[in-house]
Amino acid sequence: MEKLILHEYAPSGNCYKIRLTAALLGVPLERRHYDIMRGETRTAAFLAEVNANGRIPTLQIGERFLPESNAACWWLAHDTALIPGDRFDQADMLRWMFFEQYNHEPNIATLRFWKAMVGEERLSDTQRAQIPARQVAGEAALALMDDHLSDRCFFVGERVSLADICLYAYTHVADEGGFDLKRWPAVQRWIAAVAATPGYVALAD
Repeated sequence: MEKLILHEYAPSGNCYKIRLTAALLGVPLERRHYDIMRGETRTAAFLAEVNANGRIPTLQIGERFLPESNAACWWLAHDTALIPGDRFDQADMLRWMFFEQYNHEPNIATLRFWKAMVGEERLSDTQRAQIPARQVAGEAALALMDDHLSDRCFFVGERVSLADICLYAYTHVADEGGFDLKRWPAVQRWIAAVAATPGYVALAD
């Protein structure tokens, strides 16, 4: 396999998705850290050499660069048990991955970033005004997840898939954004099940 380098900001859930996918598969990654709070992904060198969009994570595969966390997870998991064999289940897995990026991450991850990393006192008036709506939307996403998990262990099929990995990354730290996970017991059970998966690594590892 070509050498794999993860260009990342370690506290990011999007970066963690890729590390967790690689860990569950036993795939080694070299890690290169950039401090987004100091603008290290906006330098001329980063924009020219890693990602012209100035964002992380970016997975470097040999001499090629693949931005977007869910795409990188897909590349790592191709032809492995993290992608279901059944065609419908594959599409359903993608459905949850799209849900994560469209309904879940913009609210739950954003509030975590604003509250736990930036600090509410440093937010703009526009950002502070968005907090209530993002809180409501994040709670709706968690409620939908809880309902889906009420009679199953994982999002698709009988074992962990990329759907679980991508949703787990920000859900298990949602309390840092002001979400009380005790309200969603099925989500809590699922979090424990993902954390018990062989090969699991924690966000802080």
